[in-house]
Amino acid sequence: MDGRLTASATPGAASALSRGTGLLLAIASGLAVANVYYAPPLLDVMANEFGMRRATVGIVVTATQVGYGLGLLLVVPLGDLLDRRRLIGVQSLLSVLALIAVAVAPTSNWLLVAMAAVGVLAVAAQVMLAHAAGLATAGDRGRAVGVVTSGIVIGILLARTVAGALGDVAGWRSVYLAAAAATLVMAGLLYRALPRSAGHRAQLSYRRLIGSLVRLFAEVSALRVRAFIALLMFLAMTVLLTPMVLQLSAPPYSLSTTQIGLFGLAGVAGAIGAAHAGRLSDRGRAQRVTGVGLVVMLAAWIPAALLPQSLWGLILAVIAFDFGLQSVHVANQNLVYRTRPTAQSRLTAAYMLCYAIGSAIGPIASTLVYGTVGWPGVCALGATVSLTSLLFWASTRRLPLQSPEGTP
Repeated sequence: MDGRLTASATPGAASALSRGTGLLLAIASGLAVANVYYAPPLLDVMANEFGMRRATVGIVVTATQVGYGLGLLLVVPLGDLLDRRRLIGVQSLLSVLALIAVAVAPTSNWLLVAMAAVGVLAVAAQVMLAHAAGLATAGDRGRAVGVVTSGIVIGILLARTVAGALGDVAGWRSVYLAAAAATLVMAGLLYRALPRSAGHRAQLSYRRLIGSLVRLFAEVSALRVRAFIALLMFLAMTVLLTPMVLQLSAPPYSLSTTQIGLFGLAGVAGAIGAAHAGRLSDRGRAQRVTGVGLVVMLAAWIPAALLPQSLWGLILAVIAFDFGLQSVHVANQNLVYRTRPTAQSRLTAAYMLCYAIGSAIGPIASTLVYGTVGWPGVCALGATVSLTSLLFWASTRRLPLQSPEGTP
């Protein structure tokens, strides 16, 4: 796979994505994806209000994630069929309604349905990412993807902190009302600032559009390879982060939920890594970025294994792991987007579905291992997954990136 392959865009063509518009998309995408991550620090008060058991209140998060997965499959591909600016606007306005529905939920069933709707519509972040990639020129695509991905990373990191702080001051419902207001303002700014989709749109029915996701996997080798790497690395990420909460809340540290949540801020290194990886990918170094990132992720398990003897070791591990992960994530997307300029929304959907699968497997596997053999077993599992991803990349790095055209 040659990281130096150029895209089919006309060399030297002017980019329709200005730096200001790219920054606006980064902020908007971070706000959109944050809607998925407000709930975890609010689960306790939600359980109290709706009479839900602590053992089952996690279904609120599950409902949101299921909705997000459905959105990736059924909504994101529409970006190849419709004008992405209009699609982003409609998603944003519907998100406002879904967030208000959460804020006024009178029953737990209402809450679950509304949270699922929030998840479906939060994939606007991925439509924005595809739109940024489509507007940028071939030589600037990595930077554009890196900037928007940085916004997504920061949105994820800050969501829990903001939700916890605002929830303590004004109650959990205020979090979703504030999010609805911010989303409404952002919808207006996006509609005024965003240009229409560049390039040709797919001439397909909706049914064939969704079905073409399977054809993309069959025809685009870069998508298959990079999506599998994404599955493995996001599986490893959740193996690290999920049982970490259990370990830190137990002696000798016995940290509170708020204190544990601050560990997420260490992941801001991921935003730095994403931006830097985008620039390097534009210079034809996506393969080098991938290799270095995967090695950093594997090495991060060494200081992670020092817990509970060293809390600083875990902090270093989170910083290193997230830096490596986001760097590889941007390099992956940059290489995948080059293969089919007319199918970037579907490429986003297909790639992110594998990310979602890895993110779903990790918590189940890691908590099972933690309950059986403890934190050392978790680190062994995570290191094995990280090593597998590194070996897989090494075995496929010389495969040709270009795939035969065929999918509209």
